[in-house]
Amino acid sequence: MNSAQDSQPLVEFHDVSFRINGGPPIIDRLNLNVSSGETLVLLGESGCGKTTTLRLVNRLLTPTSGEVKVEGKATTNWDAIQLRRRTGYVIQEAGLFPHFTVAENVGIVPSLENWDQNKISARVSELLSLVGLEPAKFADRYPRELSGGQRQRVGVARALAADPPLLLMDEPFGALDPLTRASLQKEFDELRSRLGKTVIFVTHDVREALMLGSRIALMDAGKIVLLETPKGFVKSEDARVRAYLETLRNEF
Repeated sequence: MNSAQDSQPLVEFHDVSFRINGGPPIIDRLNLNVSSGETLVLLGESGCGKTTTLRLVNRLLTPTSGEVKVEGKATTNWDAIQLRRRTGYVIQEAGLFPHFTVAENVGIVPSLENWDQNKISARVSELLSLVGLEPAKFADRYPRELSGGQRQRVGVARALAADPPLLLMDEPFGALDPLTRASLQKEFDELRSRLGKTVIFVTHDVREALMLGSRIALMDAGKIVLLETPKGFVKSEDARVRAYLETLRNEF
């Protein structure tokens, strides 16, 4: 039998709103639970509130009203740095430190956590191999010496370095060419399944959402207008869903 703690969502939004300087809400009374082990995709057009929702999870932003909880504790009650070390964060173009080598980029959080250097080196090698980058070939390179796809692989490795329970991914493959993007989507899907991580994934690409999501939260004007499994999403009669699915038919 699972304990109450086991059944508690890893991330919870309770009536959360966010606005800037008293302006209109960017997030409007959002209620959402994210279960351990699932990949929740936040899907929507630019300006709908996807990235803002993501940033509320690791306390890059704090709610104007309501409460966001991570591991059962309000984000405002976490030490912000400790919370961010518990949440791997992957953004478009990877956001790597240009003056750090690949190994230094991947090992930065373990280093900040005062891991033993031998343990850091072993973890870096393990993760580079995991994301398809041969450590002997790539560890001492700098980000400028890598392709876009290779930089994104390093970004994923860095996010996994301290083995956080939660990954936040903000359109991580959006800037890549179609072939590289498709390859990394497939690799990430296999990796996610193998590692059993909880993932919140932002995208405006419905194909990506259907491929990677356990559930899809369609957002519009700071609200979730539909929350469904990929199968349920495809069957929905909502006009906004049908418009997204029509883009798939128009590709060919």
